[in-house]
Amino acid sequence: MFRAILLNRNEDGSTRAEITQMDDAQLPAEGDVTVAVDYSTINYKDGLAITGKSPVVRKWPMVPGIDGAGTVLASSHPDWKAGDRFLLNGWGVGESHMGCLGERAKLKGDWLIPLPHDVSARTAMAIGTAGYTAMLCAMALAEQGVKPEHGEVLVTGASGGVGSIAIAILAARGYKVIASTGKLAEADYLKSLGAADVLDRAELSSPGKPLQKERWAGVVDSVGSHTLANAVAQVRYGGTVAACGLAQGMDFPATVAPFILRGVRLIGVDSVMAPRARRLDAWSNLASEMQPDTLERITQEIVLADALAWAPKILAGEVRGRLVVNVNA
Repeated sequence: MFRAILLNRNEDGSTRAEITQMDDAQLPAEGDVTVAVDYSTINYKDGLAITGKSPVVRKWPMVPGIDGAGTVLASSHPDWKAGDRFLLNGWGVGESHMGCLGERAKLKGDWLIPLPHDVSARTAMAIGTAGYTAMLCAMALAEQGVKPEHGEVLVTGASGGVGSIAIAILAARGYKVIASTGKLAEADYLKSLGAADVLDRAELSSPGKPLQKERWAGVVDSVGSHTLANAVAQVRYGGTVAACGLAQGMDFPATVAPFILRGVRLIGVDSVMAPRARRLDAWSNLASEMQPDTLERITQEIVLADALAWAPKILAGEVRGRLVVNVNA
């Protein structure tokens, strides 16, 4: 028997979330690697699943948790054997396949990558999908030719998990980072991560002109909606926006003007179904670039029993940085 968060759907369509005891017979039959989960996280998508605020869950009952790290217990997959350390991000886990907010999971070996050398399970989850997504965004900007000498880079949703780690990555790479946030009281925190200045999100979150004064060489956006549209309208000629989230909304109320008059590039960044090679590159970069002291400033550790109470807080924007879940405590 093992503990896990289990989600069920009530007759009225609402979600019931509880900590419960499960056994291996309840794990998905389609998995070929059984793992002991040491640490997981609560991401925005996990918050949606646990609270039922959005139809994230595709199959019931469901164990949430789109991230996990720990040790392989048993495997019929040729690439994995008992004792191997694993890392999981995405692949629909916690949505259509039982996830990692539990002490044990049964996953597909093709979804897993080796935990990087000298990276603990806790550190990997302090980074998690948020940090892995932030690195994919940083990689996208670099691949599109955005260099530190080209000018300021904007990070929206700056106090969240993606934003916090994006600031740290980009600042360490030499970019002048401007952090956009609705929590101006977090300015000192954001500057401690490397932000050169902090911008009130109100300057970006309302409808704006389709073409605005050029400012940003690059943008990492996890917010969407008017924030993304305004950011695009302010990008300098030939600049790039990496879009990875929709905290404000999934709409994009913009025009083609920045694209056809300034050659702006909008790059979509997906972390859920990213190919294995891309994941390995991102995690190799994270293992070498993320500093432990920076991660500690970003991270708060909680135990499994507290995860249910934290889920609505992450949706309300009350969480700074990353929530790491010690599932065995």
